[in-house]
Amino acid sequence: MSETVLHQHKWIDVVKYRWVWFGLSLLLILPGFFAMGYLVLNSPQHMPVKVGIDFTGGTITQYSVKKDVANSEVASLRNNLTKAGIENPVIQVLKSNNTISKAENVEPSTVISVKTAFKSNDVTAEQKISDVVKADYPEAELVQVSSIGPSLGKELFINSMYALALAFLGIVVYLSFRFQVDYAVIALISLAHDALFVLGFFAILGIFFDVHIDALFITAVLTVIGFSNHDTIVVFDRIRENSRFLAKKASFPEIVNASVNQTLARSINTSLTTLITLLALYLFGGETTKDFVLAMIVGIAIGTYSSIFFASTLLDWWRERKDSQKGSASRQSEALKV
Repeated sequence: MSETVLHQHKWIDVVKYRWVWFGLSLLLILPGFFAMGYLVLNSPQHMPVKVGIDFTGGTITQYSVKKDVANSEVASLRNNLTKAGIENPVIQVLKSNNTISKAENVEPSTVISVKTAFKSNDVTAEQKISDVVKADYPEAELVQVSSIGPSLGKELFINSMYALALAFLGIVVYLSFRFQVDYAVIALISLAHDALFVLGFFAILGIFFDVHIDALFITAVLTVIGFSNHDTIVVFDRIRENSRFLAKKASFPEIVNASVNQTLARSINTSLTTLITLLALYLFGGETTKDFVLAMIVGIAIGTYSSIFFASTLLDWWRERKDSQKGSASRQSEALKV
């Protein structure tokens, strides 16, 4: 059995190119890291990503119009709102899905979303927005108005951070009992790698496309952490099982390489089927869930990469470093005896 495992066909030698995977991870994370730093220094909230009214408090007013809205029209609408007394309005144009509209015999429309700061004493703000929008688009229809207070937004943000921290803590505790402490630490680093990439990706989208995250984004990150951790556990479990039978016949790097190749097809197939479903939701689903689905797509893609190429090779490097330190300590002890 052991000979079969070691000499079976290997699709890829992950251990041999571990510094390539480390370098690729660095290239994937660094742009987002710089984008997060830029937003911390320059955004009004001084946060690593642009946050929506779920976390800052504010009001979203949405209108449906039966035409496309050009970028020049958005700029004109923003200027008109500012002249009407609406401070720092954030305007987004959400285009409806034409395929769904045709299937339901509904005329395609565009949704103009106006985000404003929360002001409890400004009862005329909604009327001002309505007057400005309908002056440019007489056929505009009010779709939705949603508001959240700043104190509630801050509380929601703090609770979201608690949820993320508890998720990481729970994973570390579970893996420490299920495997060993070093497995848990490597898994935690891998999860942080995935979370940082997703945050950095949305920081870049925030800078160039004015994308704001909401409470659904935190849900997506938690889901990605769970999915990625599950994938990493599968690889680690195979490494542990093979170590029991091959420890005397193979080195740890050989065991890691064989284990990754044994789980490679399973990991890719599972992630690919999930990504196909998410892609369908992104292309044909509603506008309100697009950012949530995009976060899931990006997170699951990077989670699959990290569980196969990053976590396994990082564990191999860590074990190699520990063995090297033990060997050095043993040689020093023998030298002292002599």
